[in-house]
This record gives sequence, structure tokens and C-alpha cells, in this order.
Amino acid sequence: MSDSLGGPALRADARRNVDRILHAAVQVFRERGFSAPLEEIAAAANVSKATIFNRLGGRVGLIDAVIDDVVAAELRAVIDDAQSVVEVRERIRIYIGALRDLQYRLPAVNDVLLREYRDSEPLLALCDAGTTFHDDLVAQGHSAGVLVHDFTSADFQALARDNALALKYGGRPPRADYDRRTAFVLGGICSSRWLM
Repeated sequence: MSDSLGGPALRADARRNVDRILHAAVQVFRERGFSAPLEEIAAAANVSKATIFNRLGGRVGLIDAVIDDVVAAELRAVIDDAQSVVEVRERIRIYIGALRDLQYRLPAVNDVLLREYRDSEPLLALCDAGTTFHDDLVAQGHSAGVLVHDFTSADFQALARDNALALKYGGRPPRADYDRRTAFVLGGICSSRWLM
């Protein structure tokens, strides 16, 4: 018999430790991002840092185990919600607003966009899904004439990464200022036809 992490079945006390670690990791990573100190997670779970390494293989194993609960489900929902919008102009507006909102609220989103943990296959798969969506969204925006002609998918990625860097290393501005700047982003990438 094996446990849900793919190894041999754990004793009840070891399973409780893993459950506490995972619960603490979700809370800490959602508040602080994937670069939060493992000591903080260990303290919240009432285990040693060594237990995290023994049971989950360290930071990357821990990220892999909780990425859906921390950030992946919300990022996928933002993409799904945007894809359900018929009008391209509105799809772009909704997606950019929702992505920037997630970047502000969930620091781990910025770790994903910056590909901070390249050994995490689920994290990179999430990045790739976002990149594919960005490529499609930019192509649709050009086809509908709502994006400026020289705005590229690489520009889209750079805007998201630049915002991630600013939030991760420069601090979070007041929410009102941040939302006002989101409007500037939309105004800068959209063609003049957008405003008509």
C-alpha cells in the first residue's frame, strides 16, 4: 500500500505530519509566495525543517504537492473565465484585470510568472499553459483590431514579468494606485479603435 505522495504507506503520526506540513504550506505560500522560508512552514506545522525534506523532498517537492491549492486552480480559472467571453476586446480587458489582480493578491503567482522554480514540473506546465493562452489572446486581439499592431506575445509576457518583478522585489503599492496603473496598461496596448 502506498500513500498519495507515491511512496510507501505512512504511519498515522507521519501522515498527520505530512498533512500539517501541506496545510501550513498552502497558508504560507498563499500569503508570502513560494520563496517563503521553509522554517516558517515547519514552525506552522509544528515539525522540523528536516521533516519537510524527509517527507516531501524540500521546497520543490512541497511546491509540487500544493501548487493546485496555492495558485494553479485560480490561474486556470482566470484563463477559463476569459476564454468564455465572446468579444475579444472584453476578453483581453477581463483577462489582464484578473491576472493583475491575482498578481497583487497571491505572491505565488509572481513566482510562477517568473519561473522561479524551474525544477517544478507543475509550475512550468502552468507557465506553458499561460504562454499558450497569451499567444492566442494576442493573435485574437490583432485579428479583431483591438491591439496595437506591433504589440506581440513577447510584450505581453514581458508586461506580466515586469509586474511580477515589481511586486516581488519592489513592494506592493496601494491598491487604488495599482488598479489605476492596470488601466494605463490597457490603454497603452490597445488600438485607438478600442476607445471608440
